[in-house]
Amino acid sequence: QVQLVESGGGLVQAGGSLIVSCAASGRTLSIWATGWFRQAPGKEREFVAGIRWSGAKTYYADSVKGRFTISRDNAKNTVYLQMNSLKPEDTGVYYCAARREMGVITEVNYDDWGQGTQVTVSS
Repeated sequence: QVQLVESGGGLVQAGGSLIVSCAASGRTLSIWATGWFRQAPGKEREFVAGIRWSGAKTYYADSVKGRFTISRDNAKNTVYLQMNSLKPEDTGVYYCAARREMGVITEVNYDDWGQGTQVTVSS
């Protein structure tokens, strides 16, 4: 299994920036891709961004393209999500997830999940 721990959430004003991190441990060599998802109260969990561990190809939801950047540090087994120009609609619990086999990056059926970190954007 892969253990994932998110950090870096918090409260920020609209237009501001925030970076959240996801540290992976355990069977990290088995990771094919890591994704960030978010869930707002009363809404379904939605894909935000993803990155393949081999080749580092990145994927983004249309709602965050041009504002968010996903990256990874192989030496630290850590994936980052840099969030700029934040909007109140970006508010939610942000989850990091790992997929161990090739699949659709944007789908929610990942193998391992972190506990989530709250991001709140005030207007």
